[in-house]
Amino acid sequence: MSAKGGVSPHYAGRFLGTLLASFAQLVRSPSHTRRAEAGRRAARHALWLIVGLGAAIIALMYVLDVYEIGLMPPRGTPGLRWVRILTDFGKSAYVLYALFALMAIVLIASAAMRGTARTVLLGLGTRLQFLFLAVLTPVLVGEVLKWAVGRGRPFVGGKANAFNFEHFSGGEAFASFPSGHANTAFALAFAVSALWPQSRFVMLVYALVICATRLVLLAHHPSDVVGGALLGVIGAMVVRYWFAARRLGFAIDRDGTIVALPGPSLERLKRVARGAPGP
Repeated sequence: MSAKGGVSPHYAGRFLGTLLASFAQLVRSPSHTRRAEAGRRAARHALWLIVGLGAAIIALMYVLDVYEIGLMPPRGTPGLRWVRILTDFGKSAYVLYALFALMAIVLIASAAMRGTARTVLLGLGTRLQFLFLAVLTPVLVGEVLKWAVGRGRPFVGGKANAFNFEHFSGGEAFASFPSGHANTAFALAFAVSALWPQSRFVMLVYALVICATRLVLLAHHPSDVVGGALLGVIGAMVVRYWFAARRLGFAIDRDGTIVALPGPSLERLKRVARGAPGP
């Protein structure tokens, strides 16, 4: 800190340099020698997902969507207050704001650090960048799809109709496909699991619970949440490949499998936090 209590010029310079470097690493040319193998492998997996879940979406629209929403409690049911609270944990704005805030905290702290402590925080910052972009990318694509598809939410128009469309309408009532909450939840679940594989079960349960709340609240048809889940996973896969091709947080095995690099441990982060100096 400066003598007058402001931010020192040295800290401001380090902060700006850290900010620019964190952006530059994302847009630099890919350098991993096995990125082609990883790209082909990821493309195969994405194709299988699109074919399999795409067929499921069509089947659900014809067979299950109308029946399922007829089983749900009416909108505004008082006993669903806890479901409305729970569903917000999959709201894209909340998830992205939280990840952005964490990135900002790490960036500000890392600019004040030196040596090992700075390296630890920068490693954490790269992983937070991955999580943020892995959610943001499919969310943005999902918003375009919602506008283009224009599928009516359950009972819009007064009756159960799985084929109620107003393409390019832009209204909230016709923004049912794909589900934004399912998109966000599955993108986050895939991204967190990619970094920390031991969290897969917990993150899958989180994503499925969020999807269930959208059905109970009559916000979406079953095919909407499957479509959102598909988009979220594929979007996060694309971002994971982007990071792996630049050796950021991930490595690529000989067969093209993308694996997470060891990140900063919780104990190291605690030690850094205890010794953090002020700017």
